[in-house]
Amino acid sequence: MKIYIDLLLFLNFAFDFILLLTVSIILKRRTPLKRIFLGSILGSLTILVLFIPFNTLMLFITKILLSIVIVSVTYGTKSINYILTNMLYFLLTSIILGGFMYYLSVEFSSTTDMSISYLFILLSSPIILYIYTKGMKKYKLKTTTFYNVDIYLKNKILKLTGFMDTGNTLLDPYKKRKVIITKNKEIKEYINENNFFLVPYESVSTHGLLKCIKVDKIYIESLGLKRNIVIGFTEDFKIDADCILNYLLMEE
Repeated sequence: MKIYIDLLLFLNFAFDFILLLTVSIILKRRTPLKRIFLGSILGSLTILVLFIPFNTLMLFITKILLSIVIVSVTYGTKSINYILTNMLYFLLTSIILGGFMYYLSVEFSSTTDMSISYLFILLSSPIILYIYTKGMKKYKLKTTTFYNVDIYLKNKILKLTGFMDTGNTLLDPYKKRKVIITKNKEIKEYINENNFFLVPYESVSTHGLLKCIKVDKIYIESLGLKRNIVIGFTEDFKIDADCILNYLLMEE
């Protein structure tokens, strides 16, 4: 079987460039393209390791070490944790792209013109990595800004989904208690059935008065139990969550 070294080097360079660019986007590294280009050149040369008679264990260790070198050259060496995070995402993205390439290579195994197969795989790789990047961003957004919230009322516990909004730092003007805003209908009924008080609020698009009531306690996933919290009801937000958490809770 003929092996075209120049073709292997070019393909490896192209895939490494796509991988490093994808990791840079996911982790928001703001890496100059020339650094990514340099890392891709270094990554393309690592294909030559395959021609060294290593056993499986040595080949695995060598690939890990080379990955550390590639991400260090591309993204820098701020700290050990920084390097390991870059390497982890680089390897995970490589696995995803590698699996995609394997699937396409099997699908095109009967194709006589292998150059067309390689070209198709090369052109398709950015698409699958784009989908992967969008999915990762959406996952990171959900895991860093959405929380499970349990609100303890007198006779029940409401389990809601809360969104941590940096714009909500509302305090009630009476006792400076943090205000959580909700559109939950049960909270609305609970407020109307009890002695509520009004808290003025103002946002970019509107202002007004919130009907509020103090609840016994609330539990926020990852943040713990919180007391002395005020719950206010409004229908004037369109975030895909049951309530908007107060950002001042993050500072405690």
